[in-house]
Amino acid sequence: MFKYLAKRAVTYVIMAYLATTAAYFLACSYFRPGNLMLDRTPRPTPEQVQHSLATLGLDPTKSVPQRYWEWLKAVVLHWDWGRSPDSTFVNVEFAHRVWISFALQIVSIVLTLIIGIVLGVISAARQYSVADRVITGWSYLTYILPAPVAYLLVQLGAVAINQASGSQVFFVTGTYDPTVVGLWPRALDLAKHYVVPTVAMTIFGWAGYQVGQRQYLLDNIATDFVRTARATGLTRSQAIRRHALRVSFIPVAQSIAFTIPAVFTGSFFAESIFNWQGLGMWSISAIGKQDVNVAVAMVAYGAVVFAIGALLADFSITLVDPRVRFTS
Repeated sequence: MFKYLAKRAVTYVIMAYLATTAAYFLACSYFRPGNLMLDRTPRPTPEQVQHSLATLGLDPTKSVPQRYWEWLKAVVLHWDWGRSPDSTFVNVEFAHRVWISFALQIVSIVLTLIIGIVLGVISAARQYSVADRVITGWSYLTYILPAPVAYLLVQLGAVAINQASGSQVFFVTGTYDPTVVGLWPRALDLAKHYVVPTVAMTIFGWAGYQVGQRQYLLDNIATDFVRTARATGLTRSQAIRRHALRVSFIPVAQSIAFTIPAVFTGSFFAESIFNWQGLGMWSISAIGKQDVNVAVAMVAYGAVVFAIGALLADFSITLVDPRVRFTS
């Protein structure tokens, strides 16, 4: 098993490196931060712009491969990801924003996986029942609604609760109130800001896992090995739990590799609508500012997050599928 996981880890590291390298060359080829600098007031001279770009590691007098080699050495030797056009260090800004995005996403990721898989099992075990129709119907509804519209509906629901109660039960925008002091008041304030986006990302995020787990489990319930298990005296629920569920979880475990980057991408909408100044908002701002270093750093981060998720999925597969352990 460990040999298999080690091989997969090496593969993901290579993929992350290639994706980051491609992002750097593309960003340097198409981004023109110098043009935005020339539009500043007071208007700088071309010599000043060139000097500013040189301090950012984007000297236009050097070729892209030369700039890439200098950038790569700075990252590998000093873990220096460069600076933005406003002279802020990418490392410092990333360290601040990553915890905002992490706090926004981590609970919704866990709840999405747990709720989606559990509801998928419930709906498959009670096929065509009222519970199955309601759960699966909700999942299909969430496929129809675009994420911004879905999040806005939850936001409006929180506003309606506030109006009905006559008090600020939930906050629909922002991360926290800087004027609140004290341990427990701050904790309560954070919870009020945290609940609405977490609920929005969760209830509109588990649909794919519910539908997938339901279908995979239904496919395996009708197989010969489940019928054989029932012939040995197991009840239907026991046969599902001990045999069908284990096999049907294999493709779900594989899809976990795409969960973390998918939620990472979806956070762009959540952070914009709920005004959380995390990595999603930062990435969008970087594109508008033609910020090469931030754009490349975000691609590298996304590649690493994907690699971690994929490695966890591989580990999950080795636990539920013995064939992987013995053939790797």
